[in-house]
Amino acid sequence: MKSLVAGIILVALGAAGLIYKGFSYESKETVAKIGSLEATAEVTHDVAIPTPISIILMMAGAGLVLVGLKK
Repeated sequence: MKSLVAGIILVALGAAGLIYKGFSYESKETVAKIGSLEATAEVTHDVAIPTPISIILMMAGAGLVLVGLKK
């Protein structure tokens, strides 16, 4: 039963990776600091999800689903 649930989660994560192809997030970084005065900037970071990783996740998930169904 656990392998069935894990397989479904992996298939869903792989499909999401194929659909969205990546995500971005923002962080605050200090750009200058003079004494007690500090300047910060919001920086956007883009993270790409490689297509082969998404495909591998989906295949592994499908394998776990099949193993879970056989038990």
